Amino acid sequence: MSTRREDGPGRKDGDRGPVPVGSAGSAEDAPSVGPVESVLDLLYAAPPSDFVSLRERHAGAARSAGRKEDARRLHAARRPTLAAWAANLLTRSLPEESRRFLELGRALREAYRALDADGLKELSAQRRSVVTALSRQAADLAREAGHPLSEGARREVESTLLAVLADPAAAEQWAGGRLTGSLTPPSEFPSGGGRAGPAPRERPIRPHAPPEGPAGDELAERRRRRRQEEQARAERAAERAAREAHDRRAEREDADAASRRAGEAVDRAREEVSAAERRLREAHAELARAERELGTAREREHTTAQALDRAEREAHDAAREADRTAGRAERRDPRD
Repeated sequence: MSTRREDGPGRKDGDRGPVPVGSAGSAEDAPSVGPVESVLDLLYAAPPSDFVSLRERHAGAARSAGRKEDARRLHAARRPTLAAWAANLLTRSLPEESRRFLELGRALREAYRALDADGLKELSAQRRSVVTALSRQAADLAREAGHPLSEGARREVESTLLAVLADPAAAEQWAGGRLTGSLTPPSEFPSGGGRAGPAPRERPIRPHAPPEGPAGDELAERRRRRRQEEQARAERAAERAAREAHDRRAEREDADAASRRAGEAVDRAREEVSAAERRLREAHAELARAERELGTAREREHTTAQALDRAEREAHDAAREADRTAGRAERRDPRD
């Protein structure tokens, strides 16, 4: 295991810098042939849905560059669950808050070891408020990066943060920024409501003594080898089961995220349809008003045309009458 100090969420001195939230874009550029640690940081900063494709691209680039060990390490990197990715975001995006959180964990563990009930009670009150605040910030960061957390994923982030406070090994894992799954706090860590004290020790079980002499040594050796083989098989089975559970959980989170995105798209489409229907109704109303105004204008035009016809006929009749009057007047003129 790495000897990275627990007192801060940073990387090893001099080899890695901070990675911005949701920096999949930097990892999606030309595959890096730089230090493998930097590439791993890029992978774990990218959203989980992009992890596998980016990992294979960078591993392929490392193989092409002749860096077989780097390619092996990259290919062995496991995709984080959405909750683990969100917890990793905290160390990258909020380094100062993460450092203070690690300090709170050390203070809590020291109070527990020193049986300081008063100090533990005070620190536990801080723990509850800080865990709530940080888990909310993790959810905000994930949402801003385009991957909102489900309620179950938020609970997993809280579980991870509680584990970081209770367990120095968990704190070291989280500070590295490469969690692949949520962490579980130890059951014996105090909640702040009772008296601090060490966890109860289990009474050792005394094994039966094997027969003495060469026969006993041979029997003990066979038993030892058998136990080792059984343990190795059990560990392999447990590792396979853990990988399977991790993959299924990651697939479920991807499916949940896809479902949420699809639901949001449906909601947006419904809103757009509603808006279009509203605009269509308004257009129909505007058309009806325009048609009414057109009818009124045509009626006025018809009325005006009729009035003009009457006026023209009257003018024509008046002109004819004037002509007739003038003719009669000429016939009566005595000068003729």
